Amino acid sequence: MNKFIEKHYKKIIFVILGFVTIVSVLNAKNDSLIYDEDAHIPASYSYLVKHDFRLNPEHPPLIKDLSAIPLLFMDLNFDTNQPFWNENANDAQWNAGKYFLFNAENNPNRIIFWSRLPIIAISLLLGIFIFKWTRELAGLGAGLFALLLYALDPNILGHNHFVTTDLGIAAFMTFSFYYFLRFIKEPTWKNVFVSGFFLALMQLAKFSAVIAFPVFGLVIIIYPLIKNKSHHEKGELKFKFQTLGKYLGKGIVMFAFSLVLVWGVYYFNTYAMPESKLPETINYYFKADDTNIKTVYSRQVLFYMNNNLALRPLANYFFGIARVFQRVAGGNVTYFMGEINTKGFLSYFPIVFLIKEPLATLFFIILALSISTSHILKNISRNIFSTFAYYLRTNIVGFSLLVFIILYSITSITSRLNIGFRHLFPILPFIYILTAKTISNFLKKSDRHNLLIWKVVLGLMLLSLTLETAGAYPYYMSYFNQIVGGPKNGYQYVTDSNADWGQDLKRLKIFIDRYNWCPENSLDSFCKIYDPSLPPMEKIRVDYFGMASPEFYLRNNFLPWWKATRPIKPGWYAISTLFFQEGIYNKETPDSESYCWLKNIQPFTQVGTSILIYYITPEQALSVKN
Repeated sequence: MNKFIEKHYKKIIFVILGFVTIVSVLNAKNDSLIYDEDAHIPASYSYLVKHDFRLNPEHPPLIKDLSAIPLLFMDLNFDTNQPFWNENANDAQWNAGKYFLFNAENNPNRIIFWSRLPIIAISLLLGIFIFKWTRELAGLGAGLFALLLYALDPNILGHNHFVTTDLGIAAFMTFSFYYFLRFIKEPTWKNVFVSGFFLALMQLAKFSAVIAFPVFGLVIIIYPLIKNKSHHEKGELKFKFQTLGKYLGKGIVMFAFSLVLVWGVYYFNTYAMPESKLPETINYYFKADDTNIKTVYSRQVLFYMNNNLALRPLANYFFGIARVFQRVAGGNVTYFMGEINTKGFLSYFPIVFLIKEPLATLFFIILALSISTSHILKNISRNIFSTFAYYLRTNIVGFSLLVFIILYSITSITSRLNIGFRHLFPILPFIYILTAKTISNFLKKSDRHNLLIWKVVLGLMLLSLTLETAGAYPYYMSYFNQIVGGPKNGYQYVTDSNADWGQDLKRLKIFIDRYNWCPENSLDSFCKIYDPSLPPMEKIRVDYFGMASPEFYLRNNFLPWWKATRPIKPGWYAISTLFFQEGIYNKETPDSESYCWLKNIQPFTQVGTSILIYYITPEQALSVKN
């Protein structure tokens, strides 16, 4: 088997990434515009065409710039005489998407599809990189194992075709860690600038990249202090401090170089933006009458930088960082396990991780943790410092990745921004790498009998993971494991980008057309759902969570609806699961403006995983207190 893998591993990688490519392209075509893409896609086009950063400034430009490249080859209408171009930053980014995609006589499906392809390309590059890095650490088998964990994660497949920063930051953070740790092991000037280049790309992908800086700082200080000096060198303490000085000096050069590159990319994206536009945005988000010390200092620094021509590009960069910290502190409306709040839940990310990762993947992670814990317990000595120093010298990569996973997890758990498992994406590649490395090293040390048993167990779990992921198609974004009943049932536990991000509007149109087609084609297997006692879906009241246009896709079938609309009328209803859950569990909403009246009515069916279809009879409509 090992010889077969060594001979054919490139073909195996091709098959794995071929699967990722096919399902990602199909989902890029079939998934509707998701919520955040409404802001990201027009912003991306405006950066490359207008060199103006007023749209969606709370995210860096790199991922958006890449996603807009295919759009440059299209003849698109982007009319800056429209009101959105001069609105406040928050309204402008959403209204720009509505106009650009659905009201400017452009082809929205074509724009959305082509802008998603660069994100798929990044996801494929990340897969190759995970294989490459893990192979260097633990061998060919471990590399393929890590690649499988990545490629068969439904959550990755669910988001790797959306124009958002989530997959991008996972990729560029992985690249940056790899080249930074290469610099740590070989602190040459070449590695300083290569690492600085990828450090810049990481910062330009998403502002959560700043969480990596404490880890980089810790490693750049610790590693020189535990590094062994050569036998011919005298003065161990002096050697350590000299080495530390060299690392710190080169680290500063690396960071400065990365900022120069950040400045250059921001300059390219902002040089045509009026000087007055950023102050308008600052005043909108950081109010002049806000006495919070963070707001006061943020305003002072940002205005100073914007008034300086040389610093102006970085003013946009640091505005984005300040805005993200402000948003994390403020929180979002979150539905979680039958509750609604904006203050966040400490148990949110741990539970979401446990119910959204496949059971086989959880098994592999728990196994790796058990192996590592057992190894630590067996090797604890009285001289803990010497043991730890040896560990750092021989496993600085594992230490760095583990520290980042812990720091990022703690930051995520304690934040108020509970809007999706996708925010854990930066740690997933490192989890795949460490899991594959740990299990692979464990197998290498196992005797022949135990090795055979473990190979059978791991093989069966990989088969289970493969079948589970294949069977979940196409509902990868809303994937949940069997603990909560799978993708169709996950919305009962958590919503937003975990389950409902507006991805099923196209599927709703297909469903309506097929249902209305059933009376003449009753032999079609789909038509088992058809109920001849109910009227056709000529009109359907839609309460849709998303920024795609129901009017555009549903045409004459569409009737607008909101949870507070009264009186309730008999007929067909399509309600997004996010609005459904918030409409029931938000205690601040009176029953007369909520969906409590639907709580005891069974849905007729479920379109995709995020839209519930109801038929309300005249008797049910009359029973609701309006």
